[in-house]
Order: sequence, then C-alpha cells, then structure tokens
Amino acid sequence: MSEYVVLIVGDADRWWTTMDVDKRKAGYAEYARFAEELAKRGHTITGGAELHATSEGRRIPPGGGAVTEGPFAEVTEQVGGFYQVRTDDLDDLLDCCQIIAAVGDGIEVRRVVTPEDRPS
Repeated sequence: MSEYVVLIVGDADRWWTTMDVDKRKAGYAEYARFAEELAKRGHTITGGAELHATSEGRRIPPGGGAVTEGPFAEVTEQVGGFYQVRTDDLDDLLDCCQIIAAVGDGIEVRRVVTPEDRPS
C-alpha cells in the first residue's frame, strides 16, 4: 500500500475566498463528497487540511536567509489545501480527484517517500 499527497493547487486567495456564500457551501459539499467517495472505494485519508491565505504564510529561501511574509506576488499558483491518502489503487484515487478538480482548482498527486525508499 502506498501513501499519496493530493495537493489542491490554484489561486485560492483570489477566487475561493471571493465566492459568494452559496458557491462556497457548494464547493465544501463537493470536498465532503470526495472524502466520502474515497472511503467508499477503500482509500484511507490519513491527514490533510485547508490552508489559510498566502498573506499569512512565511517563506525562507533555499539555503536559508531572511524570512519573507506573504502574499508572494511572484507565485501564480499556491497550495490551498491537501489530503494525505493511503491506497493500493492510484488510478482510482485519480478518478476520485476529478470530483474536487471540477470545483475549479488543479490537483497534483504525489507519492510520499517512505523509509524504505531512502538509501541506507
């Protein structure tokens, strides 16, 4: 069984937070449907969260250095949230991800590195 991170990628600071209440409720309902569908199909959510706006984020450059406060104007896409999912069926996980992609953000799915993947 492998573990994957489902990254929700888009411009959450612009469109998600500016939706009217009814559209946001409908969006949250689709995310709930996604979680229900994962469980129904035998996938296990082991973690995840919606993230606050990039204006609350902090960034440290590669190699260390000064901490920069968000928002990060040079970035056109941000991670707005994530799920960590354990599954034997990547193709089916990707099929389930179509539910939340339809809400309007891009989805990136990446396998989590395990201790067995690391050189000894």
